[in-house]
Amino acid sequence: MGSPGFFASVCWILFGYLLGSCPTGYVVVKLMIGEDIRKFGSGNIGATNVSRVLGKKWAIVTAIADMLKGGVAVLIAMLAGVNSPAVLSLIGFAGVLGHDYPVWLRFKGGKGVATTFGVFGCFDFFNPLPAIFGGLAWFLIREATGFVSLASMLSLAVAALFMPIFSMPTPYYVTAIFLVFLTVWRHRENIRRLLAGTESKVSRILLK
Repeated sequence: MGSPGFFASVCWILFGYLLGSCPTGYVVVKLMIGEDIRKFGSGNIGATNVSRVLGKKWAIVTAIADMLKGGVAVLIAMLAGVNSPAVLSLIGFAGVLGHDYPVWLRFKGGKGVATTFGVFGCFDFFNPLPAIFGGLAWFLIREATGFVSLASMLSLAVAALFMPIFSMPTPYYVTAIFLVFLTVWRHRENIRRLLAGTESKVSRILLK
């Protein structure tokens, strides 16, 4: 297929948005305990808040599902013959927008970190190193500081910075930069708390 026409491109982008809109954390908590996750903790539907309600096991399930829903739309488009980096970038971007602003929850969603990592990992299925380096940065920053929000923002920036180093197509890392700024915007309350010294920390795995 190569680069699809305008109508086909719009359909693929809409598909990415709708798949990204699936509110994984909301569904998991609703199925497990019949409650609305938005009534607990930070009110967010992401994996971090799921961990507060259901524990780490279900938080991991949620994070994996959130990553998959971002990347799968890109992969399906690739398998269908779409190989235009510009179109694939927009599909991935739409997936993250869907998670952050899901139509099913009146456009009030999560912060898009796991979904963005899923998109980064599938931009070039045979060159996932930027996403891997970003994931490693997330773990190290989280362990060193205890702040998930700080680790999330900085690790996505690390992944984006590695994309041109590994010669990924320009639309991929341009989109990655926009997604980093979107993540920072979604974390604006966390940034205020970090600056005020009131941001909550999580328990560390190795550095105790």
